[in-house]
Amino acid sequence: MLDRLEELRQRATAELETCDSTAALTAWNSKYLGRQDGELTAVLRGLRDVPADQRKAIGQRANEIKAELEALLAARRAALESAEMERALQAERLDVTLPGRNEPKGGLHPISQTIRDICRVFSEMGFHIIEGPEVETDYYNFQALNIPADHPARDMQDTFWVVPGQILLRTQTSPNQIRIMQEQRPPVRAVVPGKVYRNEATDATHEAMFHQIEGLLIDKTTTMRDLRGCLERFAHVIFGPTTQVRFRPSYFPFTEPSAEVDVTCIVCRGTGCRVCKYSGWVEVLGSGMVHPQVLRNVNYDPSVYRGFAFGMGVERIAMMRYGINEIRLFSQNDLRFLNQF
Repeated sequence: MLDRLEELRQRATAELETCDSTAALTAWNSKYLGRQDGELTAVLRGLRDVPADQRKAIGQRANEIKAELEALLAARRAALESAEMERALQAERLDVTLPGRNEPKGGLHPISQTIRDICRVFSEMGFHIIEGPEVETDYYNFQALNIPADHPARDMQDTFWVVPGQILLRTQTSPNQIRIMQEQRPPVRAVVPGKVYRNEATDATHEAMFHQIEGLLIDKTTTMRDLRGCLERFAHVIFGPTTQVRFRPSYFPFTEPSAEVDVTCIVCRGTGCRVCKYSGWVEVLGSGMVHPQVLRNVNYDPSVYRGFAFGMGVERIAMMRYGINEIRLFSQNDLRFLNQF
């Protein structure tokens, strides 16, 4: 039995020296020292068959060999791990003498930049920036805004309904007028930027999803003159200090009186060109004094309070500012286009 142990020790030691990876060490450990089927473990289990007068000496020698092999295994593992670490460090070594590489810098999307610029203008005039839900109820999107049940905007052809007649993707940011007025008493000054959705064909100037900015001011002495003053300030900052503003009578269910707002063409500065169809003016937004019925819907007394509201399409403003004639460029994620901004 002692001869068998010595032969096992020599064979195990020789094989250990040939192990060149931690995976090979794991296999060696299982072969010789494994608890289930290791060769040395089998010898130790066979001690019960050894004569009693030899059992102590053989057991002692077997334990000595086991301790020796475990020490050799630990030393070999440490050497291999050190070598593998050194190889990894050499392979991953950074050459600090190489010139640095400049990472490309990102920038704001032109729509995001336009929203920030517009909101900054009205923020400086005392308006608060407020956001609202994009999934709305029929009440907030239509009923509370004085839009009757037979209004064409309620048709499936114009609106994305989630639950027909009840829940929809908002078609405008105007529902936030109602939410804001329900939550606070006058005076109210707020602008609401956000996405809106309309079920319409996509072309160079129309998208099914686009951005709007809604403005609202409610107080006791608000007039159309205040509305014009705010919008002139907006036009001068966004389009230039020489920009003129023109109001044209129009109709919106939630304002009375209502007006379309034009600015002098930023391409020809009012002299006439293809962009403005030789009129010298370009339409930019809709506006008006908040309809008395809308005020009643939020328990505001229209004999005490009055105000104005306006709404503009952000893509339209951005197209004018940057001279873009294709609205779909904003959503195509083409870096050749976006890198210009």
